[in-house]
Amino acid sequence: MRKLTALAAALAIGWSAPAMAQDLSFMLTNSTGVSVTAFHVSHTGTNSWEEDLLGGSYLPHGYEVEVFIADGRRTCMYDIRSEFADGDVVEDFDVDLCSLASYDLH
Repeated sequence: MRKLTALAAALAIGWSAPAMAQDLSFMLTNSTGVSVTAFHVSHTGTNSWEEDLLGGSYLPHGYEVEVFIADGRRTCMYDIRSEFADGDVVEDFDVDLCSLASYDLH
């Protein structure tokens, strides 16, 4: 699997976090055959999607990148929205990101 290290920095959410908050990280792997054009991770219970962590870039098929979430929250539960170059959208709700080492799109 190929890694995009330059993109990893663009995926970091860098709000200042209290010392007790837990920063999360996981590997995002694209095994779909189609490029990911947007990737949103929002705290479960919010009414809208937070910013696109790809920031106008994309994650090609066969690549992976480390995602960091340092949003100051003390929760593990997030909703995920992935958008693809072919127009497909996949939403995954109530994902426990604290228990994941990787999140695989397939």
